[in-house]
Amino acid sequence: MDLHALAAALAAHPSIRSKLHIAATTQVLSLSASTTGMPGDDAAAIPNRQGGWDLFAGEGFMPQFVQDDPWFAGWCGVMVNLSDIAAMGGRATALLDAVWAPDAASALPLLSGLKDAASAYGIPIVGGHTNLNSRELNLAVSVTGRAERLISSFAAKPGDVLIAAIDHRGQYRPRFDNWCAALDAPHERLRGDYELLPELAEAGLVDAGKDISQGGIVGTAVMLAESSLCGYDIDLSTLPLPSGVAIDRWLRTFPSYGFLLSVRADQAAHVCSLFRVRDISAARIGRATDNSRIDLTYDGARATFWDYEKSPYISLSKETAHARGALQHTLA
Repeated sequence: MDLHALAAALAAHPSIRSKLHIAATTQVLSLSASTTGMPGDDAAAIPNRQGGWDLFAGEGFMPQFVQDDPWFAGWCGVMVNLSDIAAMGGRATALLDAVWAPDAASALPLLSGLKDAASAYGIPIVGGHTNLNSRELNLAVSVTGRAERLISSFAAKPGDVLIAAIDHRGQYRPRFDNWCAALDAPHERLRGDYELLPELAEAGLVDAGKDISQGGIVGTAVMLAESSLCGYDIDLSTLPLPSGVAIDRWLRTFPSYGFLLSVRADQAAHVCSLFRVRDISAARIGRATDNSRIDLTYDGARATFWDYEKSPYISLSKETAHARGALQHTLA
């Protein structure tokens, strides 16, 4: 394995570089790690009067993805939002959708996908916005949720074990690096798999992590590291792969159910076992470091995939350290 070639190819891949767009938006909106909601997390977390957190998240979709597979795009509008809430240690409460289409017939597959997924996951769609005079089909979906205790991007620490928990019981959708393990799953299993994340948070077993998104395992690791001001060594020899899937594709894959969890070393084995009980692959794939790099290792070799000190990935401000300290105090 040529680690340097692999790292360079991943760093140049469009799905991984797409996360660089986050910085441009947050800078224009004057958002930072110390503003309400703390950009860098998978959902905004607002303290509520009950001592927990109200959660808010949303997803907009690439037009080519929606137009290529509108029913699946509708399904994903539900699925990825629920994943964001679960990644925060929360439970989703409701969804809102915004649909653009040339006419009602064009919108039907998209709406059907939304409806089917909402039924499967047991979450209500409570409103939204519809435009049936658009030139193209497109979709955005928002979600609300609640958490008693957070899993956050800002709470990882050097020495943590990095766990990849991913449902391998699926396959790729055509033409995209989207691994779907949800469509044939029993609905109760889908709901129970997401319930595991808030249960882990409330038990004090996990307080740092993210769901694996468009940037794949490696891009998500950079976002988690940059938010927490740490690095990660990822040992590729320990990364489980679905049968027949190449490691370069898996590292950039967007799974339907996948989380990176930065877990204290004495809790890692127990956390992995709880995923495995549900037949979800969970493995220790690396360790948090006290630098700013995501390094890939294999058989004694090492290559840097990304160094956010040299090339910021989501460009969190200098206030990150203060925000992280405040959050860790709250979690404790």
